[in-house]
Amino acid sequence: MTERKVEEARADRDVTREELAETLDALGQKLDVRTRAGEKVDATIDRAAEQVEKTVSAPAAEKVRAGAEAVRNNPLPLFAAVFGGVVVLRFLLRRRHAHRKQGGAC
Repeated sequence: MTERKVEEARADRDVTREELAETLDALGQKLDVRTRAGEKVDATIDRAAEQVEKTVSAPAAEKVRAGAEAVRNNPLPLFAAVFGGVVVLRFLLRRRHAHRKQGGAC
């Protein structure tokens, strides 16, 4: 192999490495579900606050943003409330189903 071909091969290798690194970075960003979900939540909160501001007032919109920020910083209470609601709803539906099986007599 001539010296020129060796240099061309090295240059081609370097370009390929750079392209591969860019591709891997792009894939990493697409697969970072937590960050993408956070960005989606932020956008949704901003839209909701804008709607509140249009219909009510700027201070009310700021309260929506502050509440959303509090939930974002500590989602456990919201998760617990939703989970509790699901458990209660499931209990009520089972109870209702059992009641119907008995012919409506309680």
